[in-house]
Amino acid sequence: MTAPPKMTPMLRVKQDLLGALAAGLEQLLPGAGEKAAFESPKVAAHGDFACTAAMQLAKPLKQNPRQVAEALKAALLASGPFQQWVEAVDIAGPGFINIRLKPAAKQEVVREILAGGGRFGHQPRHGQHMMVEFVSANPTGPLHLGHGRQAALGDAICNLYETQGWDVHREFYYNDAGVQIGTLAKSTQMRAKGFKPGDPCWPTDPDNPESKNFYNGEYVQDIADDFLAKKTVKSDDREFTASGDVDDLDGIRLFAVAYLRHEQDLDLQAFGVRFDHYFLESSLYTSGKVDAVVAQLRESGHTYEQDGALWLKTTEYGDDKDRVMRKGDGTYTYFVPDVAYHVTKWERGFVKVLNIQGTDHHGTIARVRAGLQAVGIGIPRGYPDYLLHTMVRVMRGGEEVKISKRSGGYVTLRDLIDWTSKDAVRFFLASRKADTEYTFDVDLALAQNNDNPVYYVQYAHARICSVLAAWGGDAATLAGADLSALSSPAALTLMLQLAKYPDMLAAAAADFAPHDVTFYLRELAASYHSYYDSERILVDDENVKKARLALVAACAQVLHNGLAVLGVSAPNRM
Repeated sequence: MTAPPKMTPMLRVKQDLLGALAAGLEQLLPGAGEKAAFESPKVAAHGDFACTAAMQLAKPLKQNPRQVAEALKAALLASGPFQQWVEAVDIAGPGFINIRLKPAAKQEVVREILAGGGRFGHQPRHGQHMMVEFVSANPTGPLHLGHGRQAALGDAICNLYETQGWDVHREFYYNDAGVQIGTLAKSTQMRAKGFKPGDPCWPTDPDNPESKNFYNGEYVQDIADDFLAKKTVKSDDREFTASGDVDDLDGIRLFAVAYLRHEQDLDLQAFGVRFDHYFLESSLYTSGKVDAVVAQLRESGHTYEQDGALWLKTTEYGDDKDRVMRKGDGTYTYFVPDVAYHVTKWERGFVKVLNIQGTDHHGTIARVRAGLQAVGIGIPRGYPDYLLHTMVRVMRGGEEVKISKRSGGYVTLRDLIDWTSKDAVRFFLASRKADTEYTFDVDLALAQNNDNPVYYVQYAHARICSVLAAWGGDAATLAGADLSALSSPAALTLMLQLAKYPDMLAAAAADFAPHDVTFYLRELAASYHSYYDSERILVDDENVKKARLALVAACAQVLHNGLAVLGVSAPNRM
């Protein structure tokens, strides 16, 4: 059982008020208190919280909604929490209840942020283990923008879940023994022998005409050159020294995989992404995991033989048709090792698993989940979770960019980082829902104006840092500042926005939605810029000055924390 989350003062205020609301609803209709909830008013001027319970209770109570609202309002105003924290309760329209907090309730969040520092918004660790599998690029070429989008989404989601108390494990899975690896090896061998794309022997694999075309990117020549030079390459999970023998196809394959794994490591390091473990598909076969899972599925009674193939009854688990597990030639279809891989995730103690993949993986979801259910080892339905993303288009100079000399085709993640910056790429690629099309505008990412969202947010942080530097005092003294002077509309709006941060983190984690963090940060930056434009901070009155400095310091802390979730820096000057 997980520990209940610790409430910040602002959240405690909300919980106290929810408790009073639940008690008031119980007075009106037993059982109604379970549904106590606040909403955000559609118009900020209407209040800080809204409640629609009166309209929901009107029918069972057989009363007019406004009559129910009046009775509920009276009960709320009589409660201790409402007397302590609420300035006004108003009834609007058919029975909406709008609640306006006292300034003191909003001011407390400033003190909590300054006390919490980098941990503000975090929940206590509860000991449950989660795995996020993302990027998972086969070592056949540079990382493309789809991998970049996975890296931005995956790392941010890991950070989000860590704020919610989870122990998060980052895993990179790749196929190290498939047809594509063989094609890479033969492409490299051809380059090592002096051939190049466009030569008569180049277009297809001479040993397998049905295979994909050879890899044409210039990186293949780089691999061949280093192989001939008998170099040693090292990546996070392997090291290999080249023999230099152009007829050593197996050695070329091992060298090429290690070379590209090293290149991918460099890309991920440039992007600021780390992994806890690299999992090889080949290990599922060498360890006997695939054979063991197939045996379990056969013993469970959920398989059958037909047309020389072994089938899994995935229709029993919601799939549209049964799926072949083992083909007539004795080889397994690709979802079988996927099932074995996810069995290992469960056996390693990961009670929650998220796979971040391209939309072309949609068809695998039902069959992998069906296989996990059929194994019969207690894996819950719906395991694992999936987040599918679309590809990314790149615009530069008003035109779409499609070709990269380095890759021989697609724009690479390294290209995008080199053209802009790590911060811009991370922020931009996390700024839309994963399943929506996204166009990365290089010119916008380079713009130093308010149209560039990452610049806009970072500038707000740098602007606050410049104010604090101009003050020159000890920031630690701000924690004890008298905050009663923070009562202007702009200050109250900024504090209410700051108070939304913990709830935003929880909701963004639950929905696998790091784009919510980007939206929140833009709104917070806008609230700060509005506050800065409306009130001078470094005034003569010492108490007012310290109160305002405490507010903007709290704002800088939340901007820093939110940017950290996205893996984006919070510069002190720009």
